[in-house]
Amino acid sequence: QVELVESGGGLVLPGESLRLTCAVSGIALINYHVSWYRQAPGKQRERVATITNADVEDYADSVKGRFAMSRDNYGHRTFLQLTRLQPEDTGVYYCSIKGVLTGDDYWGHGTQVTVSS
Repeated sequence: QVELVESGGGLVLPGESLRLTCAVSGIALINYHVSWYRQAPGKQRERVATITNADVEDYADSVKGRFAMSRDNYGHRTFLQLTRLQPEDTGVYYCSIKGVLTGDDYWGHGTQVTVSS
């Protein structure tokens, strides 16, 4: 059974940093692209960042230069480093994976990030 568990969210002040972790079990992570999405209250879910199975990274314009993804295939984890956080970064952050060849996708249940003074 495939399971994704996000962790690392919390309440921080503007300008501070967080590191989100997505622990993946039940599949070989190396065969999947990984993305992080977020959903702010009253807004649609939006893609924040993606890292392919070949370690190619792509970021939404709103987070470029502030967020960074990485992956540890053998440790079955991916990470999203959030820096210079702003109140508009507040939301539930979700990890998602998509099979490179199979196209199957899976989601975690999310971790809350709140940026407030």
